[in-house]
Amino acid sequence: MRLALAGGLLAALLAACTPAAPREDSDVRSDAFPAAHRPVAPIVSSRYSTEEARDRLREADNVMTRSGVARGMTVADIGAGEGYYTIRLAARVGEDGRVLAEDIVPEVRDALAERVNREALDNVSVRLGEPADPKLPAASFDRIFLVHMYHEIGAPYEFLWRMRPALRPGGRVVVVDSDRATSDHGTPPALLDCEMKAVGYVRVEQVTMPQAGGYLAMYEAQGPRPEPDMIKPCVLKEPAPAAPTAGNPHDR
Repeated sequence: MRLALAGGLLAALLAACTPAAPREDSDVRSDAFPAAHRPVAPIVSSRYSTEEARDRLREADNVMTRSGVARGMTVADIGAGEGYYTIRLAARVGEDGRVLAEDIVPEVRDALAERVNREALDNVSVRLGEPADPKLPAASFDRIFLVHMYHEIGAPYEFLWRMRPALRPGGRVVVVDSDRATSDHGTPPALLDCEMKAVGYVRVEQVTMPQAGGYLAMYEAQGPRPEPDMIKPCVLKEPAPAAPTAGNPHDR
């Protein structure tokens, strides 16, 4: 009896000292994250403006240069739409680089995949993402682009939390958006800063970029990733929606 009790006690002590198996992100439920305290813009188009008009303003060239995209990098284009940035990122990173283009609308993803195949872009992969989870491979990206789509993310804290492990050391998230209410297809910079900070991202640069329809902000992940139940949601007063103007482009 004493031997049995001693054996049971030893087993209990060993179990207490054995570290728990690491939790997989897939085990974390969506309801563990706080809700966003701001409107979410609907997806109204897979394009922001015509590619010709954007190239006349050298939009992609200015954004890629400012964000430090160079040959050999691996980048992600999230919410890629018709692929305006995807195609130009592929040329910038070159044959030794890689581009992962992603959209959550199957028809848009399929059209982009056809374009990539038609233009024989061997350094580009196209995949379908999920609204709250880009499902990016860990430690893979030097830059992750969110261009004119952040205001469409309905669960920003979950999305940013699940995206964060995909950055390589020194990797950056590049956000391009308009400085207006999310309900009017933009994101006020203060709101963006707050939501990014809540998940452990720190802004390293922000510049006004009228060629891209607003501003560019870049973030790096710093410190440990917070537990979902420790994320404090941002409650900021958004600017009033702007009056609609003729020909005002929305989205990608």
